Amino acid sequence: MTRKLIVAAAVACAALPSHGQESPAARSLAATCAACHGSEGRSATQEAVSLAGLPREQIVSQMRAFRDGTRASTIMQQIAKGYSDQQIDVIADYFARRPR
Repeated sequence: MTRKLIVAAAVACAALPSHGQESPAARSLAATCAACHGSEGRSATQEAVSLAGLPREQIVSQMRAFRDGTRASTIMQQIAKGYSDQQIDVIADYFARRPR
């Protein structure tokens, strides 16, 4: 893992500000999902689930299932392997806060 990625991950895993706004690092991690799941987690196609407004626990459990290989997929298993538990938590929190 490159130093830049380690620093970005560490920042993303920091607590979110108390005023309810996400950190830039959380937005950056979530932005990696936009190609398939749409801007702000609202998918424009039926091929990918809209993540915006889903319960945090649902996103976490599905991401971990993809990562651990207990849920089959075409691409998500490979993508999810790149995230730590802390990063998954940050991503799930970000999308759970988005309006449906």
